[in-house]
Amino acid sequence: MTMLPRRTLLLAGAACFGPGAAWALELSELTRTDATAGVKAALQRGAEVAVSQLGRNDGFLGNPKVRIPLPGWLEQGAQVLRSLGQGQRVDELETAMNRAAEAAVPAAKPLLLNAVKSMTVSDAKGILGGGETSVTDFFAQRTRAPLSEKFLPIVKQSTAKVGLARQANALIDKLGPLGSLGGAQPQNLDQYVTGKALDGLYLMIGEEERQIRQDPIGTGSKILGKVFGAGR
Repeated sequence: MTMLPRRTLLLAGAACFGPGAAWALELSELTRTDATAGVKAALQRGAEVAVSQLGRNDGFLGNPKVRIPLPGWLEQGAQVLRSLGQGQRVDELETAMNRAAEAAVPAAKPLLLNAVKSMTVSDAKGILGGGETSVTDFFAQRTRAPLSEKFLPIVKQSTAKVGLARQANALIDKLGPLGSLGGAQPQNLDQYVTGKALDGLYLMIGEEERQIRQDPIGTGSKILGKVFGAGR
């Protein structure tokens, strides 16, 4: 009697229950060491790629996916200013906000990598079997609060250099009554930029995560190909 290889038997049995079962059985063949190493590699790759893309000149300003717009309480009035030929003031303010975010992002790398180091086997299991943004969710849960504290003083220092508060006040003065269109209340611009910088960071981590899940072999990493390629 011909004996079929264990892998063939596993896949044949899984076929009776559909592709979801095949995925589960494939994952069960991974060792905990491999699974954890693969997830850590994905986390580290996502963090490094996002930081390198955003923490440079035009990382935010030149990327429409993460470019930081004026806060809503200024936007309506700013549109009016553009129509009156005062678009340069608006552009300068937007540029200053995005430059501040670009200056802050490099500070995220140590905290993100420390989160990777502290990841448990249970974390790895949840990420590997989770949705397509489980890596991003892990980072956001572990690092958003400390990164916000880390970013804010860097953003403040950066905005102070370019006189962001002065530019914003000048714009508000120029707007006059238009500055309060819609009844919205002005927001601290440094906090606004910090929040948007973090949103952009996690968005780009998510972009890299999706690419890893869609084409793990294409990353050129053996461990990512092995772990995220299971069941394909």
